[in-house]
Amino acid sequence: MALPVSAPPKPLPVSLTKWKIYCGCFLAAWAVLMFGFGLWPDVIAHWRMALVMIFGSLVAGSTPMGGGTVAFPILVLVFGQPPASARNFGFIIQALGMTSALIFIAGRRVPLPWKLLLGSTAGSAVGILIGNYLIGPHLASSLVKLLFSCMWMSFGILTLLKNPEICGLKGKPPAAAMQAGFVAGLIGGTVAAMIGVGVEFAVYAVMVLIFRSDLKIAIPTAVCAAALASILGAALHIWIGDVGHEAFMNWMAAGPIVIFGAPTGTWLVSVLPRVRVLYFVAALCIFQFVWTLSQTAKTQAEWMFVAGAMVVAGLTLTLLYKQGKKSVAQ
Repeated sequence: MALPVSAPPKPLPVSLTKWKIYCGCFLAAWAVLMFGFGLWPDVIAHWRMALVMIFGSLVAGSTPMGGGTVAFPILVLVFGQPPASARNFGFIIQALGMTSALIFIAGRRVPLPWKLLLGSTAGSAVGILIGNYLIGPHLASSLVKLLFSCMWMSFGILTLLKNPEICGLKGKPPAAAMQAGFVAGLIGGTVAAMIGVGVEFAVYAVMVLIFRSDLKIAIPTAVCAAALASILGAALHIWIGDVGHEAFMNWMAAGPIVIFGAPTGTWLVSVLPRVRVLYFVAALCIFQFVWTLSQTAKTQAEWMFVAGAMVVAGLTLTLLYKQGKKSVAQ
């Protein structure tokens, strides 16, 4: 006698109510600040950042690159702001926009590895403190710029070399992925403490290189990890009191953009051809690397730093890739 076959569980219905409430609360608070405190002239003066973050927020939601990845080089290399101000803006704008994306992702019932995210958040908290208090104060601003550039150049190279393979992955992280998430958060948080981004890339690298995860899960997971880490980073700098007037006004100008742009980016992941999107992102990474070197790397020590950072990044990504292939073979 054949056993009855149980029907697969029905997917939970999509519910964006919480996301709509989040957006409504922000817009109400934003309007109070704009008109109740007379911030309109200052915010209008920072219109350029709103324009930048149209693209930045779409990148933040649709790729494993935070909105700060677009904002940091623009603020530092084009607008001439110090790296610390660009980092603070990255934290506070991602805490807003990528949290909007997180709530949107949760409302769409995207399956996420919550244990890995819990681990990455705990690791980020430790890493941000280490980077902010133990490493950042001893690192020259030029090296901070180069660190940012090298990190995303390594992502660009990884994408160019492995993009078709990465886009064809179908794996899922194991249930016991919390430890890997903690290490990714620790490393990414240490880097983010200096440049505002890093956790998303570290989590993405673990997801696709070690766990061979489907990009439809890996990218939303990286977005959510960045949102949680950015909340921690923003809270730290608000508590310290060093966010700064420029960063806050840029946040006011770009805020209404990113709360809708980042969720739109997460939706685009499901409809755009992933191979082409990641090739485009890789091209941006390479362009900013060449541009940053031409503007920043002036001394022999800086060139040695770049070479060392690229070697370390290359070896690390290679080891992760081989570990992932080995795990699949076993």
